[in-house]
Amino acid sequence: MSNQQANTPLFTTLLNHAKKQPVPFHIPGHKKGKGVDPEFRAFIGSAAFQIDLINISPLDDLHHPQATIQEAQELAAHLFHADHTFFSVQGTSTAIMTMILSICKPGDKIIVPRNIHKSVLSALILADAIPIFIQAEIDKELLISHNITTEQVEQTLKQHPDAKAILLIHPTYYGVVCNIVEVVKMAQQYHIPVLVDEAHGALFSFHKDLPISAMEAGADLAATSLHKLGGSLTQSSLLNLKQTRVNPQHVQSIFNMMTTTSTSYLLLASLDTQRRYLALYGRQSIDQTLQLAKYARDEINQIPGLYCPDEQLYEYHSVHQVDPTKLIIHLEQMEITGHEAEIWLRQKHRIEVELSDLHNILCIISIGDDQESINQLLFALRDLSSHFYQQSQNRVQHITIPDLPELVMSPREAFYHTQVRSLPLEQSIHYVSAESITIYPPGIPILLPGERITREHILYIKENLEAGLPVQGTLDPEVTTIRVIY
Repeated sequence: MSNQQANTPLFTTLLNHAKKQPVPFHIPGHKKGKGVDPEFRAFIGSAAFQIDLINISPLDDLHHPQATIQEAQELAAHLFHADHTFFSVQGTSTAIMTMILSICKPGDKIIVPRNIHKSVLSALILADAIPIFIQAEIDKELLISHNITTEQVEQTLKQHPDAKAILLIHPTYYGVVCNIVEVVKMAQQYHIPVLVDEAHGALFSFHKDLPISAMEAGADLAATSLHKLGGSLTQSSLLNLKQTRVNPQHVQSIFNMMTTTSTSYLLLASLDTQRRYLALYGRQSIDQTLQLAKYARDEINQIPGLYCPDEQLYEYHSVHQVDPTKLIIHLEQMEITGHEAEIWLRQKHRIEVELSDLHNILCIISIGDDQESINQLLFALRDLSSHFYQQSQNRVQHITIPDLPELVMSPREAFYHTQVRSLPLEQSIHYVSAESITIYPPGIPILLPGERITREHILYIKENLEAGLPVQGTLDPEVTTIRVIY
């Protein structure tokens, strides 16, 4: 590890600037916290406001980095095995949209898994790109989507040799990865770039017992949420780039179009300092994290009515590897749904899970966990079992996930279509949707603009709504109507 990784060029510059006690006559208007609500200032602490600054000359500019931001990004690039790294203060969604807009022009095809994040849809609409979807295998026991296979990618490339890019999810929200190394090799044969939604893979570069990182696998662009699992502040992320097939200057220009000019230096400093922490202590921290995750998984599998898979997932041919820090907790013989379990754990034990679906809850073990937090989770899960475990079969009805809908027109054409009206869900069958419907989190689309609505999709939407799951995306907040093209 380079000695340079112990440095924090941006954060150090901010501290030095604050020590000079400048008298600001520029935004932000709180003027080093003096204009902030007193209760909020007391809770946050006054120090944070000293470096809540803007792109004044001594601090460099994220849109045109030439000094401390550039140095900080170069250190991050080296650590994450990239040629270039861009700091994002608008989360990984902006990084994902930048990736797609940097590669796809209007009418271009891009191969994507169906279980994409909704930011991919936003990029497809903005770029006027045509998605070629691959439906990941559905786990018939857990009833979740896994990942796509190399065989599916190979077949899709043969059917669509004119595709301009492949987008991968590495890992999925539930922690499942595909054989990214083989997919990259396949894409290279077609001379097209591989873009990676690596939102949940920020730690992959730092431990041999985790899946390989996108950059190490040879991907061209990877949007990585350092805040999700890497420990930086919420909304701070990275866009990593290999420049073999991608022009970094072009990516910078697209990134500038997508990024606010009111850059948060608190978030930038968080990226700079957390990069240092991972460089110096990442392996040690992840060792502990993996031990805690294994302990938690083993204990959960002793609780009646709960099942927490690990290597068992490999029996599914689409599962190349899993991230062991993701605890999929399947409610095998419970009287309640995953969504009901999430609410019960919150109300009874103050436990907040990452997400829930009809049959599972998902808990993430990170470098911020310790034995105490794991014990609190286990205590709550044992109490859940004592209240809702039934030796008989799980009473929750299984919902059949519908097949891929027909894409009638591009998402952009449908989104901006002028002949649109709202219909009750039951009356929308056979129409083309003008908006999206997703379950968020994790944000996987049920329907996208431009897709034909089927009876199976309406049934699936209604069953999820009745189960209390977070179905959203339509202008109608109750999701009783949907805008269609007529």
